[in-house]
Amino acid sequence: MEIIIVGCGKVGRTLAEQLSNEKHNIVIVDLNEKKIQDTAEDMDIMALHGNASSINTLMEAGIETADLLIAVTGSDELNLLCCLIAKKVSACHTIARVRNPVYSKEIGFIKRSLGLSMIINPEHAAAIEISRILRFPSAIKIDTFAKGRVELMKFKIKPEFKLNNMSVTEFGERYKNLILIGAVERGDQVSIPSGSFVLKDNDIVSVIASPVNSALFFNKIGIHTHQVKSTMIVGGGTLSYYLAKILLTMNIRVLIVESDEARCEHLSELLPGATIIHGDGTDKNLLLEEGLTRVESFVTLTNLDEENILLALFAKKITNAKLVSKVNRIAFDDIIEGLDIGSVVYPKYITADYILQYVRAMQNSIGSNVETLYQILDNKAEALEFSIRDDCPFLNTPLADLNIRENLLVACINRNGKILIPRGQDSIQSGDTVIIVTTIKGLNDIRDILKK
Repeated sequence: MEIIIVGCGKVGRTLAEQLSNEKHNIVIVDLNEKKIQDTAEDMDIMALHGNASSINTLMEAGIETADLLIAVTGSDELNLLCCLIAKKVSACHTIARVRNPVYSKEIGFIKRSLGLSMIINPEHAAAIEISRILRFPSAIKIDTFAKGRVELMKFKIKPEFKLNNMSVTEFGERYKNLILIGAVERGDQVSIPSGSFVLKDNDIVSVIASPVNSALFFNKIGIHTHQVKSTMIVGGGTLSYYLAKILLTMNIRVLIVESDEARCEHLSELLPGATIIHGDGTDKNLLLEEGLTRVESFVTLTNLDEENILLALFAKKITNAKLVSKVNRIAFDDIIEGLDIGSVVYPKYITADYILQYVRAMQNSIGSNVETLYQILDNKAEALEFSIRDDCPFLNTPLADLNIRENLLVACINRNGKILIPRGQDSIQSGDTVIIVTTIKGLNDIRDILKK
């Protein structure tokens, strides 16, 4: 497809890289000449220096023949304007990043009025992900499928779980029909495990199950599954606002530490149920005075990655609280993953997942059936949800009889709201949604799971 990306920041570059890897033709536009030059040198894409709110710039970028325009600059208004102009001069689909909470209650109206295909709010999406983690603090990461009926949960195997040296087959027999192992990370290795794969302590395992069954499984191996009752958030930005708003509806006590006095006053008006503290979030004495050792979760959401990571490391030494840190840059993600600081959230990856999901759904002329998509395992694998239609060529065929590609797992079947952990004799039926976990990138259709 022909795709124009407006904005060469963190999200724009991430999208350009991932969409280019999927063989789309990308043009990226930005006012910052250095960013454009760097991007053109780093990636095999066309980079255009200019103002994308100008019709001439968009024409030069190829808007008349483009399939999709994605506007992800730092300005909500510029993003909306670019999409509006694009709709006036072409038949392309349009996606805008809109972050300001002022617009959050008007998203539906804006989308309909401007004819947008999609509006994405990275901070709100990240807040939802963090709230899921705080609901189930033993997990490192939680993604949801089938409108919340299925969860993909990542956790670390510890000696007390008694899973060391257990094969995946033995695991399946012991926890039959409760849960399925979808993937395992061991150091730098990522595996979609077969039945003979042997689990080891310190493996990071991604499991798939319904929320009820995942809770039963974690209780059986002795993991605490109840949501936290209190949280301390360092940083009072937009993400903190969205997160606090969600947590208050979950009856979680919220305390926010923010260094800007005017922002504190504003947050106090927006979040009357939260406690807002004006102070330096890197002041250890302040954090201790405000109860860091007593809260059940500690979330670092400042604008400095280094600050967020150091605060999490400090909290890890003095408390058993669930730790969550926001990281914007990913140059050192391999080092961060090795620090064992709980859950790390990358807002730009979350944004890219939503947009990639939409792009995959656009690709097939008869209507691709990608419903949900997540980049998982440090971006080395994908978990996808497909809706099954009458034209699927292998309906009602036992999975054991299908020539399924290697490094691919049929992880779960949602049949009219009933969640099935599939075995070899199970089959896919019309109307199902099916969850696939794979290290193969770029699947667009359920037929892609078979060997050619």
